[in-house]
Amino acid sequence: MSFAIAILNYNGAELLERFLPSVLAYSGEAKIYVIDNGSTDASKQLLAEKFSSVNLIALQQNLGYAGGYNAGMKQIDESIVCLLNSDVAVSENWTTPIIGFFRAHANVAVVQPKIKDLNNPSYFEYAGAAGGYLDLMGLPYCRGRVGKKCALDTGQYDDNMAVTWASGSCFFVRKSAFQSLGGFDDSFFMHFEEIDFCLRAKNEGHEVWYVGESEVFHLGAGSLQKDNPKKLFFNIRNSLLTYVKNLSFAALIWVFMLRAIFDTTLYLVYLVRLKLAHANAIVQGHCSFVKHFIGAWKKRKETSNPLRFFSSLR
Repeated sequence: MSFAIAILNYNGAELLERFLPSVLAYSGEAKIYVIDNGSTDASKQLLAEKFSSVNLIALQQNLGYAGGYNAGMKQIDESIVCLLNSDVAVSENWTTPIIGFFRAHANVAVVQPKIKDLNNPSYFEYAGAAGGYLDLMGLPYCRGRVGKKCALDTGQYDDNMAVTWASGSCFFVRKSAFQSLGGFDDSFFMHFEEIDFCLRAKNEGHEVWYVGESEVFHLGAGSLQKDNPKKLFFNIRNSLLTYVKNLSFAALIWVFMLRAIFDTTLYLVYLVRLKLAHANAIVQGHCSFVKHFIGAWKKRKETSNPLRFFSSLR
């Protein structure tokens, strides 16, 4: 079973210089790729001068997370690929339990490790923690994280567990499954594409797992800060598009009703707090969703039992 690590980069020379050494030191026989998303900084020069063993896939423009990985994966032949954020530090032997898990479970298409906070290593990190689920409104949360509050790692999630979605910050995937599912939805550009992918994978009978024996440390906010209005825009629009593509009609109506109440309340909260950019991001997210609705509807494939993806209803 061949194995590769693919790191998507856009103007992240400083992050590459800081985090690539741990990836190179602790990833065994994995072939390392950097997919450069049309960077204009010194990223490519840095790779040539300091990390010549890394395979560069140079794209001509910034295609976002989804489009960048879709383009890069076409040039990667290994059977298992880890899509790794450029701001992740890995630990010794971090790949061993996950590759072993893939070998032992042929139906598993996606796996994520335990993701902890680089700045506070005793705690889980926001972007994935110990595996992701969706609540009754379709909003994502994780074991080890509820809302913005992350838990102390006391070994409570050292298990292996089937999850609803795996974090895009460290996302192991079978190349065959990635190809058969058409990769990420590149109309998303960034945010929520890994959740959409995992739902599509589960709809097709694949499994998504968390493996707690492996851990990595995520700096976070490498592209957008958590409170950036643009992040809010993408999460609102792309989550709604994900529901259209993956939920049965009854589940879709239920989630949309709850989200209408939630998003309206959130909009009013931002207005009261005079966070006008955030309030506008909610409006623009819904407007963009309407604009892309027909395209998403044409892509939809209902699951026979969609509510099993919502952990509250398991």
